[in-house]
Amino acid sequence: MPRYGRIGAGLAAVALLTSLIGAAPAAASPSSSLAGAVLTYPTPGGTAVAVGDVIQASLASGTNATFYSSTTGTTGVKCAASSFSATVLSNPPAPGTATESLTAQTFTSCTSNVAGTTGVNSVTVNNLPYATSVTSAGVVTISGTATAPIQSTVVLNTLLGPITCVYRTSSNTLTGTAVNATNSIVFTNQVLTKSSGPSTCFSTAYFTARYSPVQDSTQGGSPVYVN
Repeated sequence: MPRYGRIGAGLAAVALLTSLIGAAPAAASPSSSLAGAVLTYPTPGGTAVAVGDVIQASLASGTNATFYSSTTGTTGVKCAASSFSATVLSNPPAPGTATESLTAQTFTSCTSNVAGTTGVNSVTVNNLPYATSVTSAGVVTISGTATAPIQSTVVLNTLLGPITCVYRTSSNTLTGTAVNATNSIVFTNQVLTKSSGPSTCFSTAYFTARYSPVQDSTQGGSPVYVN
């Protein structure tokens, strides 16, 4: 082979090796590989929340979860304690949409001022788990399915005994907002319509609640933020 041919072949080999090195994924440190995700802890833009981590929150101190019969009234059911738990299913780079599975949501210490009732026996969220998504814009969407719709069962006490009121969302979704400034998720006047129950059950329930702080319980209760 002519000398320049050997040199050309050598250069081609070097170029090929260089291109392969350039194409190979760089080995990144955990902190750099986890940066820039939709959900992070313990700060905005911090370490990515890992798939499988459990995110939990209770009502913000001094607030109630309410199911009122109108958007501006105070008639209905009020709960002094509520909490939720969700497992992270995906957490892509921001901007994007993280997904979770809402596995538990509870309401306790509830009272009622609905005419004809004497108290609240229970408020139960049915058909869990629910698919949940969180966008970089802070939009939190909880979704049911045709066979497992978003549904809550409220058992109210009356002088004649307990009555059962079942509520569902017409769109099969609930929408909230993640607020980094207060490390919270807020639901405001989310509409649930009576699916079954006697006339004592009000026909429409508007759900409002603020959960804070939102924490990654897998990471020792570290606060979670949306990016």
